[in-house]
Amino acid sequence: MSDWPDPPALAAEKAALRQSAMAARAALRLPDAGEALARTVLLHCPPPPGALLAGFWPMGDEIDIRPLMRRLAEAGHALALPVTPRRGHPLLFRRWAWGGKLVPGRFGTSVPPDDAEVVTPQALLVPLLAFDATGARLGYGGGFYDRTLGGLPGAWALGVAFAAQQVEKVPAGVHDVALHGIATEAGFLRTER
Repeated sequence: MSDWPDPPALAAEKAALRQSAMAARAALRLPDAGEALARTVLLHCPPPPGALLAGFWPMGDEIDIRPLMRRLAEAGHALALPVTPRRGHPLLFRRWAWGGKLVPGRFGTSVPPDDAEVVTPQALLVPLLAFDATGARLGYGGGFYDRTLGGLPGAWALGVAFAAQQVEKVPAGVHDVALHGIATEAGFLRTER
């Protein structure tokens, strides 16, 4: 649960959607989705030229964004990966070169080593469990990306997911930050913040 407590009814609605979204994503079998996602982003919604881009190392059933990050690095984008802090704080980002060393992080993540440079990204690829047509996203419940995006108001923020993760409506509270758009293996959904 986030350190920004939602009203009980909203928290319950999010928890129920989180559970069903995780189960639905776990059932997907789309082995070429990562390559298709890379094509979608490069053709329809590439990050701003030269932007320092924060991605993430996919875990579990998340869509594989590694083909996209590799192509963005080849196109000249500097990369960073998030490091999850203690609850109540925004993410920390460490510079990372494609193919560079990764070490285990919190919650099963893979992160650059402690001696990697801490940076502030101008563009972010954001993981999610569910999204809707307005750009609202449901995350894992810690509030890390909402805090991070709230502190980077000028940053370009693109959600990345499987198309099947779209739902009719994501329950959102006052601290939930919408995304500029959502890219999937099936296309790009432009949204407004």
